Amino acid sequence: MHFTYNRTIRFADTDAAKVVYFANVLSICHEAYEAALEAFGMNIQQFFGNSSAAFPIVHSRVDFFRPMFCGDKLAVNLIPSRLGVDKFEISYEILVNDVVTAKAITRHVCIDVNSRSKQELTEEMIQWLENNRSDAEISERRRLREEIM
Repeated sequence: MHFTYNRTIRFADTDAAKVVYFANVLSICHEAYEAALEAFGMNIQQFFGNSSAAFPIVHSRVDFFRPMFCGDKLAVNLIPSRLGVDKFEISYEILVNDVVTAKAITRHVCIDVNSRSKQELTEEMIQWLENNRSDAEISERRRLREEIM
């Protein structure tokens, strides 16, 4: 099934209105992305520090449906999908008590670290995307079967 990252909202995540500061939602999504890579078996230190390829975010979007407060227990569902030979997108669904509070998307492009030019996705990233795609498809088919029954 899709990857789920669990996290508690901390005081530092909130703003003067005592709700999660909007930009921190993307930070939480990135934490989920890192956790998903690590759960797949990628060496995070090497992935972000010593690789010849990088995957910068070129587009992001967040839609908010209800506020999140200090102490809320989040479940961040993450589903990546390949968009082409050099890019992918990650969809995030952020829940508190099984209620969707926000949805986000980050779009990434693969670049060569030295030249900063686009390149094809690395084999490791393709494997991560394919693994999560098939897991997401299985989860979606299971959910649809349960709705029919």
